[in-house]
Amino acid sequence: MSDTSIPAAPLSFDELAEAIKGRRSVYGATSGLMLDRAEPGEAWSSLPYRPVFVGDASTGVLHGGVVTAMLDESCGMAVQLALDGSSAIATLDLRIDYQRPATPGLAIKAHSKCYRVTRSIAFVRSTAYQESEDDPVATATACFMIGANRTNMLKDRSSLDGPLPVLEAPDDPSSPFANSPFARCLGIRIGDDGTLVMPFSPKIIGNPILPAIHGGMTGAFLETTAIIGVTRELGASEWPKPIGLTINYLRSGRALDSYATVSIVKQGRRVVAFEAQAWQRDRAKPIASAFGHFMLRRTPDGDDE
Repeated sequence: MSDTSIPAAPLSFDELAEAIKGRRSVYGATSGLMLDRAEPGEAWSSLPYRPVFVGDASTGVLHGGVVTAMLDESCGMAVQLALDGSSAIATLDLRIDYQRPATPGLAIKAHSKCYRVTRSIAFVRSTAYQESEDDPVATATACFMIGANRTNMLKDRSSLDGPLPVLEAPDDPSSPFANSPFARCLGIRIGDDGTLVMPFSPKIIGNPILPAIHGGMTGAFLETTAIIGVTRELGASEWPKPIGLTINYLRSGRALDSYATVSIVKQGRRVVAFEAQAWQRDRAKPIASAFGHFMLRRTPDGDDE
């Protein structure tokens, strides 16, 4: 018997926008990230301020990984809005430049624009801000692969059932992350050999069809690893401030625990360059790497590098 099935018609733009609003990553939905406005190739999104997103409890400032994850997903929305909803996409690389700390208590907004699409690659720019896009918290550029796998988050059925997971940060006064609710939320811990570990949990899922870890969560893990590793290696009394971070996604992060280490590439008086790497079962097969810069806390006799 011949196959007489008729392929599903492409989604109209309004249908595509509604599908993106209703079916996103697990972390994106759990975090409260909303698509507020949509145009072809452009997405305006917002993320409410929540105490669990804080990176430094003494100031209430958001963890850089929260901004990274938001920009990653917002850029993905812009790419989907530039396509017809029939292809899976995956982040190839993401560069974040931190402009200023986010003001505690205020929502974060993002405007992302997919400015070029080829057969296989989409290119995106994004700005994260609070009150005005002219006063950014961070800016980002990213590349996405089109047709990255055979799944379709807008149409395929999720492999996960039941309610969304809850984002919470258990108290742990003895933890090196006692002052970082978001790091505790991700369950990040330091292993016996000094390697950092991020246990798999449903709340860090990006693609629920595979399932696969959210690229922003991998970025947050690498940034946290770099902060802890650099602070420990330099014997610093305070965590450094992120300046910029470029993440290269090498393999899909599966439903497994992830591990990461960091090394200092160059150290100046004020700025340190680092490289971090994350893997799962095989250290020789990393799932992502990151290169970036931190600003060290000023010392009385310090000079700029």
